[in-house]
Amino acid sequence: MSDGKSYFFVGIGGSGMMPLAMILAARGAEVAGSDRALDAGRVPAKFDALAARGIALFPQDGSGITSARQIVVASAAVEDTVPDMIAAARVGATRLRRAELLASLFNAAMLPIGVAGTSGKSTVTGMIGWILHETGRDPTVMNGAVMTNFVSADAPFASALVGEGDAFVSEVDESDGSIALYRPQIAVLNNVSLDHKSLDELRVLFGDFIGHAGRAVINMDNDEGAALAAALPPERRLTVAIDGDADLIATHLDPRPFGIDFDLVERGEAPIRVALQVPGRHNVSNALAAIGAVRAAGVPLTNAAAAIAGFTGLKRRMERIGTANGVTVIDDFGHNPDKIAATLDTLHAFPGRLLILFQPHGYGPLKVMRHALVASLAARLAPEDVLVLPDPVYQGGTVTREVTSADIVADLTAEGATALHIADREAAAAHLVAEAKPGDRIVVMGARDDTLGVLARSMLDRL
Repeated sequence: MSDGKSYFFVGIGGSGMMPLAMILAARGAEVAGSDRALDAGRVPAKFDALAARGIALFPQDGSGITSARQIVVASAAVEDTVPDMIAAARVGATRLRRAELLASLFNAAMLPIGVAGTSGKSTVTGMIGWILHETGRDPTVMNGAVMTNFVSADAPFASALVGEGDAFVSEVDESDGSIALYRPQIAVLNNVSLDHKSLDELRVLFGDFIGHAGRAVINMDNDEGAALAAALPPERRLTVAIDGDADLIATHLDPRPFGIDFDLVERGEAPIRVALQVPGRHNVSNALAAIGAVRAAGVPLTNAAAAIAGFTGLKRRMERIGTANGVTVIDDFGHNPDKIAATLDTLHAFPGRLLILFQPHGYGPLKVMRHALVASLAARLAPEDVLVLPDPVYQGGTVTREVTSADIVADLTAEGATALHIADREAAAAHLVAEAKPGDRIVVMGARDDTLGVLARSMLDRL
């Protein structure tokens, strides 16, 4: 990438944009960018980290785009009325979608490993990256979350890893249809469930994705994934399951509050005991998918099992922020029915009331997920739990507000759950802090908003 190209990222602080910018900068490209969060003074440490990597930062007012030789990278959500996009059109700069740029890097790699699925993508990507790193494969990893194993004073926002090995590991996104751009040698399909698109659309997108792969690793515990696996020849699939019929299975699960142990069995082989440092049955599924991917890449099973035991997780994935006055604060990325279900099921396996602040990640997704989200929450909220919903994330642009947080609360109340709509997020947080008693666990949930992690830490401070 050190071919004299100049990239300008509009929204460079985004979870999908920042690691891509860091990979390009590490490969010698000239990289600059802007972000509304930077202009608003939100999460300044993130932008300090980008600047420390030699990435120039500009206000999102068009001032950073001055030449036709610049390649302007933006997500599909960035509207043409944003001043940077107006400037790009004025100077004749080439525009690329983030996914188009990432796919071009991914497809050019010697060993592209793509991780797909409605839930668990970032964790599986981090697990694969960690195993390959620990086994000397020196991968490049593109993640949508900070991988705590790679965090250091020099890399506080380690959502990307740049290596010299053949493997390029990346999560791939189905929400905007860009998954169709990727051509993985090894494809991972963790699960298929309702989130941004209808199941009919998802079946086509995920089916085509694994169909393009040389080898597909598929979670057979997910009915939709198992149905897609049936369309592949046996030699092109590697199946995983918990207590099921698959090439790689997990048995004898033994959960701990912030970890879980299990027996790992490859078809016909003796079991290997694995102790994960991340909790929950869903993380056993994630571990199986990651181990399946590295097995397809040639890593011996014993080496993979030993390495994954050292995986410490991701920021905002059931991350324990701390405990004060007997109350533990947890920060979690849960935002769709399946992710929320996995978090609540894991936490309810151990004592303690849950005080949940769930900030929906947008009005559009809330409309799509409404009924499934309400069903998931209503089935899992214990009588003593308290759920508070502030208004959804809104970061500018045009959006219809057909379904709101108040609608979700009304639906849940009709189901007999304890739920409150407190529009202002700070007020919602203050309500839960005031409500908390020793033994409770406060859970901050949501996506597309980096300040949720800051909020969780501020709640701990108030406690």
